[in-house]
Amino acid sequence: MRNIEHKRQLVQTLRDEMKKDKAQSTILPPSKFGLVQITRERVRPEMKISTTEKCPTCDGTGEMKASILLMDEVESHVRFFAKEQNEKRITLNCHPFLEAYINKGLYSTKWKWYFKYKIKVKVNPVFSYHFTEYHFLNSSGEEIKL
Repeated sequence: MRNIEHKRQLVQTLRDEMKKDKAQSTILPPSKFGLVQITRERVRPEMKISTTEKCPTCDGTGEMKASILLMDEVESHVRFFAKEQNEKRITLNCHPFLEAYINKGLYSTKWKWYFKYKIKVKVNPVFSYHFTEYHFLNSSGEEIKL
């Protein structure tokens, strides 16, 4: 399309047609490559949101929970043991990567848990566990069933 008037007619026709849609949209005039850009707001929320990722243990043949959600899950269990079970000391056996994350830094995650929930958490790395596997033990060394 070389004629500027034809380009204006094209954009105006598109805008007129998009006014019928209840979602707000933006139409940009054709670029130097002849492309017209149309953006449209999302009207309905996305129905399927995937929070899984490929499992590093089985090399992608299955799925696991997203690793970013793993610490939230562990912390919710710690909070449950402190508030509901009135535990003062627990031991967390987990994969070495998770143990390193929990113990890293001067003000580590386990210290945050101590000040927030008043519970001492001892973290032990277990090299035979897969990345998302963890178990809690009470002060007498018995596993706490979740």
